Amino acid sequence: MLSYRHGFHAGNHADVLKHLVLSEALRYLVAKPAPLRYIDTHAGPGGCALGGGFSARTGEFLGGIGRLWAAADLPEPLRRYRELVGGFNAGAALERYPGSPLVASALLRAEDRGFLFELHPADATELDAALGSDRRFRVSRADGLAALRGLVPPPGRRALVLVDPPYERDEEYDAVVEAVDDARRRFPGGCYAVWYPVLAKDAARFLPERILSLGDGTRTRIELRVAPEPADGWGMFGSGLAVLNPPWGLKAVLEECLPYLAGALGNDGAGRASFSWDGD
Repeated sequence: MLSYRHGFHAGNHADVLKHLVLSEALRYLVAKPAPLRYIDTHAGPGGCALGGGFSARTGEFLGGIGRLWAAADLPEPLRRYRELVGGFNAGAALERYPGSPLVASALLRAEDRGFLFELHPADATELDAALGSDRRFRVSRADGLAALRGLVPPPGRRALVLVDPPYERDEEYDAVVEAVDDARRRFPGGCYAVWYPVLAKDAARFLPERILSLGDGTRTRIELRVAPEPADGWGMFGSGLAVLNPPWGLKAVLEECLPYLAGALGNDGAGRASFSWDGD
């Protein structure tokens, strides 16, 4: 199935959490001189216009980046994230939102390399238009989980892998665990960040611990809930990331920013945020 289009959800609460973590992890990793390999298994179109198309139909960004856009009291890491998003907007108005490939493009250096995968034909075409001419990146219309096997370990022994599937089918949860397990066995030292939706169903509930159980180094589970669990058990009410080998500086970012995000992005006071940090 290729029905999922990220444009419907661009800039929502899940993107805010995911891209804050991604951008801060990249900032720490590129501070070291050795080249970094960035692998994005489900890259999407690269970025999305917020004033029209899919995004305008849902307006989900209004409950995400829209709530941070004019805030005067952002913690410093969230200010950096907002400035990064602002770099893709021509003026003061919030008109475009960068997806994870464009977030990476703003932070990777000339010596770093990115491998971007997207299966949806329309999104893959947009992704290629956005970054296909950037010599740091290789854009492929291919299965990113399958391609991961051939990309680790990288020559420089440094990599950040972002796994962010739509989870349209329950089989995707198993596929993610199998792909990350295989990659970690090949390259235990890589940083693996797996995004997941917070849903009532068991496949989603158990995924974070399944991922974290694959590592024996530092691991973190990061979660932001913006609403109570629905009584009917239907719908996403938060999101999270399970990260193997997170950069050491990420812990302080989470301590500073998660309480703010819970307050700013939670609906009717229902915001909750938490993280665990093990093995350090």
